[in-house]
Amino acid sequence: MRLQRRGEQPLYRGTFDCAAKTIKNEGVRGLYKGMSAPLTGVAPIFAMCFAGYALGKRLQQRGEDAKLTYPQIFVAGSFSGLFSTLIMAPGERIKVLLQTQQGQGGERKYNGMIDCAGKLYKEGGLRSVFKGSCATMLRDLPANGLYFLVYEALQDVAKSKSETGQISTASTIFAGGVAGMAYWILGMPADVLKSRLQSAPEGTYKHGIRSVFKDLIVKDGPLALYRGVTPIMLRAFPANAACFFGIELANKFFNLVAPNF
Repeated sequence: MRLQRRGEQPLYRGTFDCAAKTIKNEGVRGLYKGMSAPLTGVAPIFAMCFAGYALGKRLQQRGEDAKLTYPQIFVAGSFSGLFSTLIMAPGERIKVLLQTQQGQGGERKYNGMIDCAGKLYKEGGLRSVFKGSCATMLRDLPANGLYFLVYEALQDVAKSKSETGQISTASTIFAGGVAGMAYWILGMPADVLKSRLQSAPEGTYKHGIRSVFKDLIVKDGPLALYRGVTPIMLRAFPANAACFFGIELANKFFNLVAPNF
C-alpha cells in the first residue's frame, strides 16, 4: 500500500527499501499495521465470496451434476465479487487509512480500526465508510472471475492426468497459488486506483476513479498501475494456496460426516 501512494517523490525505492525503512522507523509491528480490519473481515469475506461463487454456479446449472463451461465459471466467479464487496470495501478503506497515516507525518489521526471507523462515520456517514466501493467492484468482478476460472481449469488438467481420477493435495495447492497470482495480475491496476482514492482527503478527486486514473497517468505514468506488484505476488501464491487447500479440506470433511447434506 505504501508503495502505491500518490506523491511527486516516492518515499521508498522498492519493496525491500520499504520493508527496511518501516522496520527501522516503526519496528516489526509496522509491517502489520492496519491488519486488524482485514483480519476481522477475512472469514466473512471468504465465506461471502465462496457462497456467491456457489450461488453463481447454481443459477447457471441446468441439472444437479451439470458441468459448467469455463465462461460460465468466469461469470459465477464475477458474481461472487458482488457479495464480498459488501464487507471488503469498508475493511480496505480502514486498512488503507491506517497504513498510510504514518507515512504522511504529523500526529496520528486514527488509533486503530474502531476509532477509524467511528471517525469516518462521523465525518461522512456510511458514504465515507464505503468510499471506494465502486473501485473495489471494478477490481473484484473481473479478477474474481479469472481467479475461479484459473483454479478450476488447472484442477481439470490435474484430474485428467491423474491415473486414479483424484486430485492430489499438491495440485490443489499449486492451482490455488496460481489462481491468486492471476487475480492480482488482472486486478492490480484497479486496486492501485482504489487505494489512492480511499486514502485521499475528501474532494481530492472530484470525479472518483476517473480522476484518480487521469492523475496517475499524467503524473506517474502507466507503469504506476503495477507499483507494489512484487510484495503482492510474494503474498498471493502462499495465501491463496492455503485458502483453497482449506476449502477443499473442509469440503472433504463435510462430505464425510454429512454426505447427503
